[in-house]
Amino acid sequence: MKILGRMAVFPVIPTRISRLHELAYNLWWSWHAEAQQLYQTIDTELWQRSGHNPVRLLREVAPERLNALASDPTFLKHYDQVLQAFDAYMKTEQTWFAHTYPALRGQTIAYFSMEFGLHESLPIYSGGLGILSGDHCKEASDLGLPLVGVGFLYPQGYFSQRITADGVQEASYDKLRFSEVSATPALTPDGSEVVINVDLPGRKVYAKVWKIQVGRIPLYLMDTDVAPNAPNDRVLAAHLYGGDHEIRISQEIVLGIGGVRALRALGLKPALWHMNEGHAAFLGLERARELVAEAGLTFAEAREAVAANAVFTTHTPVPAGNDAFGLDLIDRYFNSYWGQLGLNRDQFMELARQDQSWGPSFSMTVLALNLSGQHNGVSKLHGDVSRRMWQFLWPGVDIDEVPIGSITNGVHTETWLAPALGTLYDRRLGPAWREHLDQPETWEPITSVPDQELWQTHCQLKTALIDYAREHIKQHRLRLGEGARQIEEAATMLDPNAFTIGFARRFATYKRATLIFRDLERIRRLLQSPDRPVQMIFAGKAHPADEPGKALIQQVYRLSRQPGFAGHIVFLEDYDIDMARKLVSGVDLWLNNPIRPYEASGTSGQKASLNGVPNCSILDGWWVEGYNGQNGWAFGEQREYQNSDLQAEADALALYAVLEQEIIPLFFERDAQGIPRGWLRIMKEAIRTIAPQFSMRRMVKEYTGRLYIPGERQGQFVTQDHYALARSLAAWKQQIRQAWPQVGIWANGPIEGQIAIGQSIDVTAYLRLAGLRPEDVQVEAVYGHDEDGHLRNSSTQPMEPDGQENDGSYRYRTRILPQSGGSFVYGVRVRPAHPALLDHHEMGLVHWA
Repeated sequence: MKILGRMAVFPVIPTRISRLHELAYNLWWSWHAEAQQLYQTIDTELWQRSGHNPVRLLREVAPERLNALASDPTFLKHYDQVLQAFDAYMKTEQTWFAHTYPALRGQTIAYFSMEFGLHESLPIYSGGLGILSGDHCKEASDLGLPLVGVGFLYPQGYFSQRITADGVQEASYDKLRFSEVSATPALTPDGSEVVINVDLPGRKVYAKVWKIQVGRIPLYLMDTDVAPNAPNDRVLAAHLYGGDHEIRISQEIVLGIGGVRALRALGLKPALWHMNEGHAAFLGLERARELVAEAGLTFAEAREAVAANAVFTTHTPVPAGNDAFGLDLIDRYFNSYWGQLGLNRDQFMELARQDQSWGPSFSMTVLALNLSGQHNGVSKLHGDVSRRMWQFLWPGVDIDEVPIGSITNGVHTETWLAPALGTLYDRRLGPAWREHLDQPETWEPITSVPDQELWQTHCQLKTALIDYAREHIKQHRLRLGEGARQIEEAATMLDPNAFTIGFARRFATYKRATLIFRDLERIRRLLQSPDRPVQMIFAGKAHPADEPGKALIQQVYRLSRQPGFAGHIVFLEDYDIDMARKLVSGVDLWLNNPIRPYEASGTSGQKASLNGVPNCSILDGWWVEGYNGQNGWAFGEQREYQNSDLQAEADALALYAVLEQEIIPLFFERDAQGIPRGWLRIMKEAIRTIAPQFSMRRMVKEYTGRLYIPGERQGQFVTQDHYALARSLAAWKQQIRQAWPQVGIWANGPIEGQIAIGQSIDVTAYLRLAGLRPEDVQVEAVYGHDEDGHLRNSSTQPMEPDGQENDGSYRYRTRILPQSGGSFVYGVRVRPAHPALLDHHEMGLVHWA
């Protein structure tokens, strides 16, 4: 049979419980345990078999079961409570955003991401970037932000992982039937379905837009599996991160350019545009094209308007992880586009040019940086790394002043907190703790929670994880066709009393999943200790094209089946959100050992500590900020090695030492009641310090206050009087760039010597402006302490105008007052200055005296 269409046929839901269908189409249920329990009550086995998908559950449940539930007082009470909570959430106008920014409630924020990790039943995510995007959307909903998400609804999602008997990862792609998930066609204001198109070489490609409601906010996801696309284009966006550079650039054109067109078709006019990673950078080009075509701006003017209200978040601390395309590919895909911007080929290429070892490339990160006014990394350390990586775009600016800031990632508390712990927190943190979960004082009472109560809850979660893991291993072995003994063995694998280490994440080589096995005999002794048994649970996927990453999986899996390691090490196949929730709440310790500084942030350890599971981690990513010496463990040195093998050796030795000498002894140190009091102090401190600081609520509030609101206001400012500011700013920048090579600055001040704290340094500067005005520039002294050739704790001090010299140069003076001892250095510089610049160093132009 040739299938022409597929419809989801639902049983008739009795009127009394008819809103089960409505609730299923709002992912609010995905972070409210009571709503998930409601669906599970309908049919527990079907709930599990459906992948916790209420749409599939309602489609397949027996009508007789629904009729019985419609007259079941216990179910109806539960149903009414859930719907009451849902209605209160959706209808309230008393949100944080409405209270904090009442004048901006109607200003839409557009959030573009290649992937969204919302729930295991919607496999359109691959890892941390997607999970972060999903958590961002959920928290935006909780806070009442007027945010819309834009991305892809991949028909084949991300791959399902199958591990062979030899430990080889195999990828399979299952068709995601849109009729079985919480997606509905997006509609234009006049009620028609939204279909957009973009130009690719020699053809147009069309994409249908779907809508997924995430609490209060909509997510608009595109799919190219529609007529009249050719077969190859129908699978263009079939699955995440698949194919070659041709597929990748095509997907990113659909995401960026098509995403803008989708929002226009929906009647939306965002006041702020957020590019979550460089995949969406083409949206800046499309916005500029609109302004050139419709507002009559030049590209330089349009660029100012576009950048004013655009935010770019970079997640990648290694150059190879940033998408870059060969110029020949850009020629093919954009040769009819740059003319619409009023640019020639060279001007267009210069927007994103990055010189690689193999030649010049068109970098999506460079494009995003050039077409946005605000940029950030995802932890303080990653901000430092990013400023070093991209300093070449601001060649006259010191690394510390490169305009890339940082906002450290967080996690959505309601999604990742185990319900059993949520109940404990309800009892011990006060009735309103969920409303103030980003405030440190909310979590102070955790220190007075009775040890036995917290330990008992943790042991329950650990038992649940072990039961889950045993069943998972059993099903894996059944699929492999193993014998009865191996199947029975799965039922007794893992010891509830053993110290259990969790390691679950993407199997990229820099995350070093096998570091702990560097000395096999040493780790074997640790695992087989008769009085202090240790076990490890691994999970994670490698990209299908990442052969070294797949080799790491194979190494772990093979060890898990070897004598001496079998039963102490397990690998759980097909890692997803459901498995992650169980792992971060059920293990005793969360292990993280990337090559520093390659972990941009990481969030799995934040989820673990929210659930009272301490971290043992390299001081990389978020842990540099989170570790306080009492809430977990750090190992390895805070430096970078030239030799990766030496680094691995040093880090492995440090890991063994901290496990053997500190962590494992503390875990097994019990009192007369069998309670590990010292371990519980670490657990409580992890919860107290990490839960508020690394909550998604703190993160989204920070994005809103530091980036979204200033960007929206700048965007409004720029559009006034038919983009008068954009026009004048573009003209001013052009004038500055033309004159800058002729601008000169000299200074007089002490070259070297000794002074005491409290004595001042008088400095005079002389500035030749080459036709510019004094108000076009800022002259300032920069000073701080010299540490091995690096300026530390630097400060800037504006220099005051002090008249003109006979030759026409301008004179400036200042007095610097050192506040502490040490090797003190200073310098004088001039930079462009304009009240509309979003950052002092936006133009990257500096002259030093």
